[in-house]
Amino acid sequence: MRLALLQSAGVLGDVAANLAELDERAAEAADAGAGLLLTPEMFLTGYELGAQRTAEMADRAAGGLVPAVAEVARRHGIALLVGMPERVDGQVVNSAVLVSADGEVLGHHVKTHLFGPDERDAFVPGDRPVSLFDVGGVRVAVLICYDVEFPEAVRAAAAAGAHLVAVPTAQMEPFSFIADVIIRARAWENQVYVAYANHCGREVDLAFVGLSSIVAPSGRVLAAAPPGDVTSSSLLLADVDTAVVEAGRRDNPYLVDRRLDIHPGPATT
Repeated sequence: MRLALLQSAGVLGDVAANLAELDERAAEAADAGAGLLLTPEMFLTGYELGAQRTAEMADRAAGGLVPAVAEVARRHGIALLVGMPERVDGQVVNSAVLVSADGEVLGHHVKTHLFGPDERDAFVPGDRPVSLFDVGGVRVAVLICYDVEFPEAVRAAAAAGAHLVAVPTAQMEPFSFIADVIIRARAWENQVYVAYANHCGREVDLAFVGLSSIVAPSGRVLAAAPPGDVTSSSLLLADVDTAVVEAGRRDNPYLVDRRLDIHPGPATT
């Protein structure tokens, strides 16, 4: 499957502008042969909304935001993984919604690890460690931003059989080393593709680092946003090959060689 990844500044609080960019980039990705387009964390609304505006946006999600994303997917024939706030059982969550190429909502992943007091004020955490979906024959696990910085989360995804870990993120200064070092390490130690879709530009007090990338199970960067450009949108493309994952796990059998008797963790499936 060809994967497309969007790095974007977006427009804080302007859903119409962000939907317009999603529509434009979905058309571009589909024309390039991509089967899935991944956006940054909270892309549809912007990230630094504050708790009150986040809750207001979450109330709009089921009634308008998710159907609008589904229409974009259907119009261009490409699956979309889009970050937005949602309300689940009356509580606001930081969510990534996966929609198929025909506009069917395949599922949601709720961010399990909330970063800092602002996120804890705005959201409740999810409790499902792995959200795994089939997209074009590729098993896609979804994590959101801070989730991927916990090795247990990516290991659980790999043990569940993921070929690709898709990570909508809102990584800001001074944490650029996460995008540069940790993402490649997560790919290598789990023999899985990792796609890291970040914001760029600024929102209120935050300066995002950009540095979005798609990394192979070997740790090799297949596509990356220009490191010196933290203001311009980028569309990255790379092919995800399930045979590469399987070969990598045979040649570098971390999942098999783990000592689960002394380091309990998710068993390989």
